[in-house]
Amino acid sequence: MSWTMDFQPTLSSFRTRTPFGFGVGAVKVIPGRLHYRFRSPHARRTVTIGDHAVPGVRHRRIGSIRCFSALTPELKTTLDKVVTSHKVVLFMKGTREFPQCGFSNTVVQILKSVNVPFETINILENEILRQGLKEYSSWPTFPQLYIEGEFFGGCDITVEAYKSGQLQELLEKAMCS
Repeated sequence: MSWTMDFQPTLSSFRTRTPFGFGVGAVKVIPGRLHYRFRSPHARRTVTIGDHAVPGVRHRRIGSIRCFSALTPELKTTLDKVVTSHKVVLFMKGTREFPQCGFSNTVVQILKSVNVPFETINILENEILRQGLKEYSSWPTFPQLYIEGEFFGGCDITVEAYKSGQLQELLEKAMCS
C-alpha cells in the first residue's frame, strides 16, 4: 500500500481491509514521523508504526510506511507547461462560473474586477494534481495564483496586493509583455 503524506500535523481515520480483516485505522503525521495504528475487531490487535504505543493495548511493530512525493516528474512538466502557457492561471476549488470555496470566489472576483483574461483549473477534480500542486508551489492551501509562470500567492496575498494596487501593476506589466 502506498501513501501520500505532506508531513503536516494531521490525524485521519479510514476503514480498510488488511491481513487482519476489516477494521478501523488512523494515521497521525507529525513532522518527521509517521504513526499508523490499525484496530481490527476480528483479530483484536493493534498494529503501530512509529515510536509511540498506546499503553494497555497489545501492539505489534511492523516496519515503516513508504511515503512518496505526489509531484512526479511528469506532473511537474505538465504544471510547468500550464503555468507558462497562460499569463494568469488560477488553481482553485470549483470553476470560474461556480467557485466551491469562498477564498477561490474572492480571487475570481478580484481578477474579474481588474478585467484580465485568466485561466482556471479545478483542483477538486484530481487528487493527484491537488497534492502535487502543494509541493510544486510549496504552498499548502488553495486557491493558488500564477502570473507569468511564477507563483504569486493565495487569497490573502492577492487581496492585500489588490488593495495596495500592486496586483493591478503586476497584471498590467504581464498583459503588455
